[in-house]
Amino acid sequence: MAKRDYYEVLGVAKDSSEDAIKKAYRKQAMQHHPDRNPGDAAAETKFKEAAEAYEVLADAEKRKRYDQFGHQGVDGMGHAGRGFQSMDDIFSAFGDVFGGRGGGGGGGSIFEDLFAGARGGAGGGRDGAGASLRMQISIPFRDAVFGCTKTIDLKRHEGCKTCAGTGAKKGTKPKTCTLCKGHGVVRQGQGFFVVQTTCPQCHGRGQVIADPCADCAGNGVKPESVTIKVRIPAGVEDGSRLRVGSEGDAGREGGPRGDLFVDIAVAEDGFFERHGDDVVCRVPVTYSQACLGAEVEVPTLEGKATLKVAAGTQPGEILRMRGQGVPTRGARRGDQLVVIQILVPKKPGKRQEELLRELGELDAQSAEHKGFFDKIKAMFG
Repeated sequence: MAKRDYYEVLGVAKDSSEDAIKKAYRKQAMQHHPDRNPGDAAAETKFKEAAEAYEVLADAEKRKRYDQFGHQGVDGMGHAGRGFQSMDDIFSAFGDVFGGRGGGGGGGSIFEDLFAGARGGAGGGRDGAGASLRMQISIPFRDAVFGCTKTIDLKRHEGCKTCAGTGAKKGTKPKTCTLCKGHGVVRQGQGFFVVQTTCPQCHGRGQVIADPCADCAGNGVKPESVTIKVRIPAGVEDGSRLRVGSEGDAGREGGPRGDLFVDIAVAEDGFFERHGDDVVCRVPVTYSQACLGAEVEVPTLEGKATLKVAAGTQPGEILRMRGQGVPTRGARRGDQLVVIQILVPKKPGKRQEELLRELGELDAQSAEHKGFFDKIKAMFG
């Protein structure tokens, strides 16, 4: 099924401000939240659809790519292209829109209090889903350009093998919470306005454990250190966030795992700078090479290449080496832009000095040199 236009999803114009987009998303989220529409699959779909649209349009770089290339331009960037799989995904990505824990931080929010049942207790959602995690890794410049696989040491919650994730001592079972009757939430208020909050007795789990498992203290999960491999796609930029599905905390009682969000920090390169899909470098050439023209050897991202410097090339001139830049999602690559710098010897040899003095005398007689000083005389004479 084809995706709807993100601007259409949020009901905003293409030239809408960041603030207008945030307000539109907040309105859509409040309207279609599953806890306000219990059992309504269409409302839940619209809720996740709005979150996906906001993730793209609230990010300047993703919005620019979306405006240029549509959905294909943002496929693979965060949740875009795959959609959000749970309420925890949405809070982990940008819950701060509602004044809460966006990006995996601490604290709660009015939004979470109103819809506490969407997340449940500390172990994840009411469906037993594990919490999503977030971490940052640093990668070398060229690994970001061509992609790589990184081995990551991670501490996360794994299912307790002693109690099989139930949290109850072996031979016993959790019992239905008497306060919330197994719903995990309690409702207070009257008339139209009703506030729904996490059950204080079972902390959103819907069950209570009279005799907890000693190994996991009744949580059903316990922290363990694991090593995983994460594939970094080619062309990833500094500050990008990758979503690695099902590599977060384990869920309770067989619930699905959360996801892992990886923030990418790209280290600077000693020679190249990145500008979009192009890379920029500075290459020194001698005065004679710039005057007479030459073929010089230039480093590229994949080795060395020969660059033709035309006769009369000026200092600061930019030469383009096509297809030597950053791989894009299409068939082409960016370019390598070479900024020409004239190499001036700090201590010329005796013979060099003699030739330079002779050349200086010839330069003083050149038409270009005379023309410049004739203009100076005309201005101040």
